[in-house]
Order: sequence, then structure tokens, then C-alpha cells
Amino acid sequence: MLSVLDPRHTVAPPGYSRWLIPPAALAVHLCIGQVYATSVYKNSLIAYFGASQTAIGIIFSIAIVMLGLSAAVGGTWAERSGPRKTMFTSACFWAAGFLVGALGIATKQLWLLYLGYGVIGGIGLGLGYISPVSTLIKWFPDRTGLATGMAIMGFGGGAMLASPVSRQLLSLYDPGFHPTNAGAVASGSALVRLFLTLGVGYFLIMMLGVLNVRVPPPGWRPAGFDPASVRAKPLVTTASVSAANAIRTRSFWLLWIVLFTNVTAGIGILEQAAPMIQDFFRDNGVSAVSIAAASGFVGVLSLFNLAGRFVWSSTSDIIGRKPIYVAYLGLGMVLYTLLALVGHTATVVFVLLAGIIISFYGGGFATIPAYLRDLFGTHQVGAIHGRLLTAWSAAGVAGPLIVNGVLDAQGKPGTFTASAYRPALFTMVAVLAVGFIANLLVRPVPERFHEPDTGGAVPVAPAERTDPVALRPDSRPAANAVAPQQARLWISWALVTVLLGYGVVQTVITAAKLITE
Repeated sequence: MLSVLDPRHTVAPPGYSRWLIPPAALAVHLCIGQVYATSVYKNSLIAYFGASQTAIGIIFSIAIVMLGLSAAVGGTWAERSGPRKTMFTSACFWAAGFLVGALGIATKQLWLLYLGYGVIGGIGLGLGYISPVSTLIKWFPDRTGLATGMAIMGFGGGAMLASPVSRQLLSLYDPGFHPTNAGAVASGSALVRLFLTLGVGYFLIMMLGVLNVRVPPPGWRPAGFDPASVRAKPLVTTASVSAANAIRTRSFWLLWIVLFTNVTAGIGILEQAAPMIQDFFRDNGVSAVSIAAASGFVGVLSLFNLAGRFVWSSTSDIIGRKPIYVAYLGLGMVLYTLLALVGHTATVVFVLLAGIIISFYGGGFATIPAYLRDLFGTHQVGAIHGRLLTAWSAAGVAGPLIVNGVLDAQGKPGTFTASAYRPALFTMVAVLAVGFIANLLVRPVPERFHEPDTGGAVPVAPAERTDPVALRPDSRPAANAVAPQQARLWISWALVTVLLGYGVVQTVITAAKLITE
């Protein structure tokens, strides 16, 4: 039965639409993006286990570290095994993480929660993150930034979806839990049921991606796409570089620094978002921003994060990857400086500056796979991407450490004002400056690192007419091949649109509190 997961059964047949791949990728990323919604039940776990914030918060940290490690270690296996087997494995690990976590909650064994959601679920995170992105890059050589933006937008949208769904489920399983109360605490039995429901539900949704995902046949390219147009762009190669060779190049480590600095700066704001906006507008110990409005600010940042992943990554197809990172890092330095100096003058100024910064944070995640494809080709781009994601793991530790370390030296939470954040914000300017310089130093990969079997040659197979939703009518395959796929296209896109749309609507409702409160 499992032979259907083998790579030889994953090659797309003639007439297969590449537009079935984005909803397949979104189905996976919308599920694993739940990792950013763990704060919904954090207070409940603290109360249930009688543990400290650090003891519960480390569950998230373990998951993010395992994401980076599993993506780095398993990247080559994922490329060799194909996207279907990798995505299925990811779904199994991700679902098993919730089930083992539920067992840990039911038996009050915190270590099982570490093992389940943190280690096992984290492995599912890493494999699920890289495989859909790598596959999209192969299907969209003409719109790489658009493709990666669509997938990684789903990761940001996953938290938007998981937060309201988790609150509603907890209120269903525990009538005493109020979903609109940020400080509400759910019972242990409600937490067990939540984890079981999420584990099963996410597994089923991810199976949509497993069933739809395919890789293009050798030599395939979209109708009307001219590989020479890619070769003519700066930094873009038509050669192939293996993952083993990629980590020997200077450009790989420069991009590691670029991603690390961009994520470090962005995650510093995200981690402190709600208290930060209250502290910036505190006078005589009283904040002009209510708790509800602060939660609305978090919702606004989520929307900027989501939009940045798609808009900025798609823009990189037009202006190039290096120029877009010049904007992320260069303008980021300006925005952080303005936030430190004038962010306290008006709420709208603070929200706008922080929102654009976070949009650059999201855009950086979505654009980096396309940057890698430009430099190293498509041969093992998933494995290379996996190794680069260790920068995310490192930044997930460094960003909060910088901000929290500065704030600890300034006083106690609840007494801070805008001035308390300035040392941390100026530190982020310096961090971004390092990334800015690293990006400027990125150069094409020397030919000695290219794979000898390709020699930089472009496949000469003719463009295949396999895309039923291409713009030109003559690119459509036979009608009998199109008809069944049109139904699959509609169903697949409808499902991911409903899921993502629900999360966006709920986030907009939360964000509106920033204005109404």
C-alpha cells in the first residue's frame, strides 16, 4: 500500500496542472503553522502542571530547534524520497506529536509533552516545512517568489487559523473556559481533547497535500517559459549545486547570516508585541493602551506578517532577490531607528512602523527559498533550504534573549516606558547592519561547485502542454484530462481558502480591538 509514496509514483502525468501544487503546499503549512499559536493554551498548561512559564515555554523552543535540525538533517533524504513520502512522514510525526502530548497531559507527565509536541512534532515541522517549498520551486521556475510566497504564507496563516479554532474547541470541551478572555484557563481533560482533535484533524488536512502533490517530469517547463530569461538575470544559475557542496560556498553562509539577522530582529518584536505597545504609551505607571487593544495590535502584526510573506516574495520576482533583501535589511534599520526615536509619539506611528518591520520579517522567510534556487539551482534546493533553516533556530533563541536581557536590566515588567526599549531596538539596528553587509557580499556560486552531470546546461526538452489553467488556450491538454482536474482544482483551492479565510477574518476581528477599545 505504501508503495504509492515512492518517488516513481509521484511524477506528474501529462495534463497535470501545476496549480494543484500550491493548495497541496498550503494544506501542509496551514497545519504546521499551529506552532506559533501555542500561547493560546500556555496559561492552561502552566496551571494544570503547576509549572513555571519557562518550563512550559521551552516546549515551543524545542519544537523550533527540532524544526531546524530535522530540516537540516532530513533535507537530503527528503529530496531523494520525493515530496509525497516526505509530506506523509511529516503528517505522521506532526499528528503523533499531538497524540503523545495528549498522553503526557492525561498522565501529568510533562516530559511526554516535551517528547511529543517538542521532539516528535518538531521533526514533522521541519520535514513539512521544506518539502512543499522545494516542490513548488520545481513547478514554478518562472515565478519562484510567487510560489514560495504562497506556501510560506500558509505557515503564517496557520497560527491565525489555530488560535481561534483552539479557543473555540477549549470552550466546547470546557464550558468554564471563555474564548474571549486572554487569561482564561482550561481544564486538563479539555487540553487532552484539544490535542487529540488537532492531531487527527491536522493529519486529515495534510493528506490533501499528500494526495495532490507531484513532481514535474524531467525536462518539463511551463508553456511559454524561456530558460534563457532566467540565465540573463543577475545571480541566477541554470546549473545545479548539491547540498554537500552548497555548505562549502561563501554565498551559503552569507545567506545564513542574512536569514539569521532578519529573523532575530523581527522575532524580538513579535515576542514582546502586546506588552511593548502598552509600555510605549505608559505615563505615570498607567498605559493608554488597554489589554484588549494590545491583543488587537498582535492581530495587526499577524496580518502584516501574512501579507509580507506573499507580497514581498512576489515582488522579488520583479526586482530580484538581492534588491529585496536590501529593502528588508536597509529599510529595516531605518524603521527600527524611527521606532526607537518617534514610535512613542502616536499609536498609529508605532503600529505602522512595527507592521512594516514584521512584513519584512515574513517576507524574508518567503523569499529565502527563491534566493537559494537562484544561486544553487533546483537539484537539491530542499536539502539546502533545510540546512539554512538552522539560522531560524539560532535566531529564535537570540532575538528574545537580546530583548529580554535588555529589559531585565531596565526594571520590572509593567513599569517600562519607551526609553526602556531603545537599547534593544538600537541593538537590532546593528544586527540588521551585519545582515545588510552580508547580503551585499553575495556572489554567484563558482563553477567548481556545480554538479558535473549538468555542467550548467539547460534541459532542451520542448515545453509540455500540461497546464490546464495556463493563460494561453493552446496550452490546454485534451478535454478528458482537464475535466477531472478542474473539480480537484476547485475543491482543493476551496478548502485551503476557507481555512485561511476563517483565520484571517478572526484575526481582523481581533485587530479591530486596537481601534474600538
